[in-house]
Amino acid sequence: MRAAPDPLPTLPETADALRTLLLAAWAERDSAVAERDSVAAERDALAAQNDRLRHLLLQLRRMQFGARSERLPEEQLQLGLESLEQAIAQGEAEAERRDPALKQERVARRRASRGALPAHLPRIEVTLAPEDTACPCCRGAMAVIGHDSSERLDVIPAQFRVLVTKRLKLACRSCEGVVVQAPAPVRLIEGGLPTEALVAHVLVARYADHLPLYRQAQIMARQGVELDRSTLSFWMGYAAAEIAPVVARLREILLGSARVFADETVVPVLDPGRGRTKTGYFWAVARDDRPWGGTDPPAVVYSYAPGRGQQHNDRLLGAYRGILQCDGYATYKKLADPKRGEAAVTLVFCWSHVRRGFYDLAKAGAAPIAAEALARITALYRIEAEVRGKAAAERLAVRRAKSQPLVADLRTWFEAQVTRLPARGPLAGAIRYALNHWSGLVRFLADGRIEMDTNTVERAMRPVSLSRKNSLFAGSDEGGANWAAIASLVETCKLNGVEPQAYVTDLLTRLVNGWPQARIDDLMPWHWAHPKTSLTVKPQPPGPQSIAYGASGVGLRQSPGQGDRPVAVGARGQRDHGCPGAAQGPAVAGRRRHRRRGVLPARDLPSQPRPGRRLPVRGQGQPAAPNGRSRRCLWRRLSPLNWSRRSAGPLHQPAPGLPT
Repeated sequence: MRAAPDPLPTLPETADALRTLLLAAWAERDSAVAERDSVAAERDALAAQNDRLRHLLLQLRRMQFGARSERLPEEQLQLGLESLEQAIAQGEAEAERRDPALKQERVARRRASRGALPAHLPRIEVTLAPEDTACPCCRGAMAVIGHDSSERLDVIPAQFRVLVTKRLKLACRSCEGVVVQAPAPVRLIEGGLPTEALVAHVLVARYADHLPLYRQAQIMARQGVELDRSTLSFWMGYAAAEIAPVVARLREILLGSARVFADETVVPVLDPGRGRTKTGYFWAVARDDRPWGGTDPPAVVYSYAPGRGQQHNDRLLGAYRGILQCDGYATYKKLADPKRGEAAVTLVFCWSHVRRGFYDLAKAGAAPIAAEALARITALYRIEAEVRGKAAAERLAVRRAKSQPLVADLRTWFEAQVTRLPARGPLAGAIRYALNHWSGLVRFLADGRIEMDTNTVERAMRPVSLSRKNSLFAGSDEGGANWAAIASLVETCKLNGVEPQAYVTDLLTRLVNGWPQARIDDLMPWHWAHPKTSLTVKPQPPGPQSIAYGASGVGLRQSPGQGDRPVAVGARGQRDHGCPGAAQGPAVAGRRRHRRRGVLPARDLPSQPRPGRRLPVRGQGQPAAPNGRSRRCLWRRLSPLNWSRRSAGPLHQPAPGLPT
């Protein structure tokens, strides 16, 4: 009969060995638990995405097979897919940050499936050389033996181009096996086509110009760049993931202000569970101290929430301590509850909302009481116009001298009128609204920093309304959050007079290159300045243009017959082209080159030429057309039927597609 096996045959005998074994088992258990939680989270995310996709599939079936009166327009379905695909791309970007192996796998997959860029696009070759070109062994001179090349899709206004990055390989003739090469530049989307400038272009067009992605795809297709709308959504998701720390810091800065404005507005959002759209909300917190000469720069930050209940308000403004200017919504009032103690905020209500109630009544017909109320409130606004832009102390002194007596008389008049009106009438309701919020309405008489109304934040809500009209709805809650984050930076740029395209391009470039967290405040829009980049430009017509980054402050350009001459390149890409009028920009210089060739750009031609007249060429009189032909025949040659999209560049450059 065999003896029973020992249940613990491998346990060590010493306490130290047992302790090591136990720690290893705990580590293995923790790893298994973390992996399980990660898989569960991924499962839940996929389940939510499946619900949204099922809803969109039902919408697609209705569009294809439903009754004509019930069919959903294709553009509306595309808009719903944008936010969903952005949310998926953002999740993939965050997953790649956590898992380097997953990132390498997806990068290889993108490179294998992204396809080739159109051959007709100009190539801008950026050459990256090692900082030290001497052999690391013998310090001798090294020779170029090859390079690695990659292409990404870039954009400049009205023209797409392909940015070719060549990384030179240097080898020593004396030492065997020594090869030196510059590291590959960091990209927002590793293995993807776009540069940071192109992603910024799509982002700004979407949220600053309110141009949906499917329309942008149509615009690109007109230049021969075939990009699917889902690809643009993918880029937007990565950009949202990259700028998230900057938006979070912007929110912290605003909530640290002494006075802010707050408001909310509705945003339709797809709700796959119910097969329809649900109501989401955009909450805005804004700051603008310019009316009283404050030094803090203006800013606005948006937050998306699936509702407008107290829990969402607490999450957004629960930690705020200061003066909050808002409307009379009940959730704001709870922030000023005396039970909150030191955590209570000081509420200031809006005279514009009070005025609105009387304005609607006066506009509807004969309403003398409403008209008089409007006149009294208008007198207060006239005083505000006098003190706008002045110091807080001066504003307060004028208000106490002029506005305070008018406000006191207005309250007495309100109390007298409300007793003479029907209790449930709209006019009595407008008066009671003012009296119920009186303590917050009169606070502008005690602090020169306070505004009479919340028009600052209501103006910040207008871009949201425009995007809402063009987009109809957000595709998901995650898409609404991305919308809020990107719109926060775009609208803050507008408030500070910063061009959003240039700012977002520079911001994405700095972030992907590892901007330090300790200096994140320097990335706020009001701190932004145009970066100065020195390039070496070596034109090689008609082949690709070569640009090499120089180590000095000024680059050199090779020009035929001129030798080396310095050329400085700014953030907007404006270069000295070595021709008269180049200081006015490449577009002006390009038009002059066209005129020397005897062919005008189409946009410079008059819309209706007179029969029998030659077209004038400014600066050169009226020379004969090429080959001695009349200029009238050139009109027919400029027909869209003779225009070659594949070979044509922008209007300010020679167009090889036009016959001569």
